[in-house]
Amino acid sequence: MTRTSGERQSDAASALPDAWAVGIADFCDHLRYEKRRSDHTVRAYRTDLRSLGAHSLRYGVDDPRELSLHLLRSWLSAQTMRCARATIARRVASARTFTSWMQATERSAHDAGLRLASPRIPRTLPTVLRQDQMAQVLDSTATPALDGAGEEPEPALLRDVAILEVLYGSALRVSELCGLDLNDIDFERRTIRVLGKGNKQRVVPMGLPSVRAVQRWMSQGRPAWLTAESNEAVFLGHRGGRLDQRAARRIVTTVTQGISGIPQVAPHGLRHTAATHILEGGADLRTVQELLGHATLSTTQLYTHVSLDRLRSSYEQAHPRA
Repeated sequence: MTRTSGERQSDAASALPDAWAVGIADFCDHLRYEKRRSDHTVRAYRTDLRSLGAHSLRYGVDDPRELSLHLLRSWLSAQTMRCARATIARRVASARTFTSWMQATERSAHDAGLRLASPRIPRTLPTVLRQDQMAQVLDSTATPALDGAGEEPEPALLRDVAILEVLYGSALRVSELCGLDLNDIDFERRTIRVLGKGNKQRVVPMGLPSVRAVQRWMSQGRPAWLTAESNEAVFLGHRGGRLDQRAARRIVTTVTQGISGIPQVAPHGLRHTAATHILEGGADLRTVQELLGHATLSTTQLYTHVSLDRLRSSYEQAHPRA
């Protein structure tokens, strides 16, 4: 999304002095246009740096060139009681990236955040569903047979089935799902072109159930909600606009919440589940990395721990000498 003059005015209209407002605005331009960071990331960094700027003002620092390691630590310390470790870690990353950019662009003679330490965040195993549980989730939303027997399902049901099938079948992020346009889906090749983190494109396969569910939604459900606001969006809300990420999360959590014996999962849980099932089926890590769009293999390796954890659990239950 192109940065507008309104965004710059919003920075300048805040309580920060010009040196801070201009510095943050230019830095956000750098993130968006040079680093190709997502709009979500840019918003998060802007929020963090405005917080840093406001904290600095209380100590008489009205120019980011005057930042010091002591002041950065003071800012983080003031948040430790009300923010989670993950939030603190992100704010450390925001500050360090900003001060490094300040030095690299010769806006500052030193990098104040060079020695700023980040809290260690424990890596927890993602919540995943077993294959039989996932099948139960999909069966719970099964639509009438394609031969037309029975009443035609509501557009919402057709859409929700397609959403579940695509999230699980192609292991998409919820933002990637909601951002899909009509020309991103190739039904003949059974592939989806996805715009992922950092505006990086990748092509992922679609399973036959996903293809059928999406085709049925597009032929029987989507036309009922189509408006001038729909444009090329594949998945629509009730009013015809592009489906919002929060609505997509609600759809998934509502479905899984209503099934006895199955833990409630969000869209990202379906992505975790898909990756785990693919690994359990014999795929190698590199293939799963490409499917998920992970920048590094170390992120994908987390799923091996899930599979090994399941293997140990099954072993202990089934082996007489466990």
